[in-house]
Amino acid sequence: VIAPAAATPVAKPVPKVLPPASNATPIDAIAVVVNDEVITRRELEMRIKTIERRMKNQNVAVPPADILQKQVLERMIIERAQIQQAKESGINIDDIMLDRAVARIAEQNKMSMQEFRNQLEREGTPFAFFRQEIRDEIIMQRLREREVESKVQIADSEVENFLAAEASSVASHVEFNLAQIMIRIPENATPEVINARRARAEDVMRQLRSGANFATIAATYSDSGDALKGGETGWKNPDRMAALFHDAIINLKPGQLTGLLKSPSGFHILKVLDKRTAEAEKPGGASVQQTHVRHILIKVSQVVTAAEAKKKLLDLKTRLENKAATFEDLAKSFSNDGSASKGGDLGWIYPGDTVPEFEAAMNALQPGQVSDPVESPFGFHLIEVLERKTDDVSKERQRQAARQVIRDRRVEEAAEDWLRQLRDRTFVEYRQEDK
Repeated sequence: VIAPAAATPVAKPVPKVLPPASNATPIDAIAVVVNDEVITRRELEMRIKTIERRMKNQNVAVPPADILQKQVLERMIIERAQIQQAKESGINIDDIMLDRAVARIAEQNKMSMQEFRNQLEREGTPFAFFRQEIRDEIIMQRLREREVESKVQIADSEVENFLAAEASSVASHVEFNLAQIMIRIPENATPEVINARRARAEDVMRQLRSGANFATIAATYSDSGDALKGGETGWKNPDRMAALFHDAIINLKPGQLTGLLKSPSGFHILKVLDKRTAEAEKPGGASVQQTHVRHILIKVSQVVTAAEAKKKLLDLKTRLENKAATFEDLAKSFSNDGSASKGGDLGWIYPGDTVPEFEAAMNALQPGQVSDPVESPFGFHLIEVLERKTDDVSKERQRQAARQVIRDRRVEEAAEDWLRQLRDRTFVEYRQEDK
């Protein structure tokens, strides 16, 4: 699976285009109702202007105004549905964390914060609007981690089969820079709806084979979240893709298209933009540091706020420092993680085995040291490092690496399906502006 897909509306038919907002209108108007919230015309127009600038900067042809508006509005709907679910799940990003994220973006652009802010304003993007975009992106990623990634399970037999296939493969692998067009099939679609979607996808394929520009067609027709980037998904390792897509692209050359592919989520057309060969990682010889660690996790929810979770962990840390309880006993009594029954013991952790926030805090600790509360996508943790060792990359590490490859593939599939279900159960009402 290439990327999570946006979906089509379910409440009322999409108007061909919302009437242009009149400059004489003194108040904002509603463009669409999403569950119990609204997207205003001003929000929509600001997002359209931002997308137009980005597309022009990326040399992607901007589709006609009505098509662009429809595409942008659909993406705003699916974003709003995710933000709403995140709020219901107690996921929030405080200003301190947001400031750090924005500062990292400025640093990556080799600018001071003020220079970065001035650049955004010159390009027509209000700084407050940019901050909200980043906050929403982080929240949506946290939601995906909680609702999708944390629920993906990999069987040992899958790992064994993968390693057996790897053993018989060549010593190098190929990565593909891909673009895609996806025509989504709604969940529980009737045969008539599926046939209509197939006809639409076949029409897209005919246009491409007649020489139409892929990026323009993607921006016009694709239901995928990357449509307004010309369908470009970036560099992909085919091993981390579903077999349907792996088999379709593996022998293609740059510039070539797949045929029409059907997955449970819809119809897909992939284009190979470029490909490159790199030496595959071969275990053995390299040494890595392992950390034996345990933790206590307090999840944030509608019942437990972030402040309450942190306070609870600080209280538990005080009990540890006063030797009023052991870490193992506190984990068994209070941790919301599956490791609670083992006293919070996560075993030996390799680099990359856990989320970045947890790993960074873990790496900063000395053996026997307990952290302050650490926030991650899963909640707040109290972390204790028990011991460390340096070890050669072993067969067990090979198994963990294989498990991660399979997991990446499974997460993409599960995320696409989850997003489709979320969109299909979202109430949407399109509004015509009063004339």
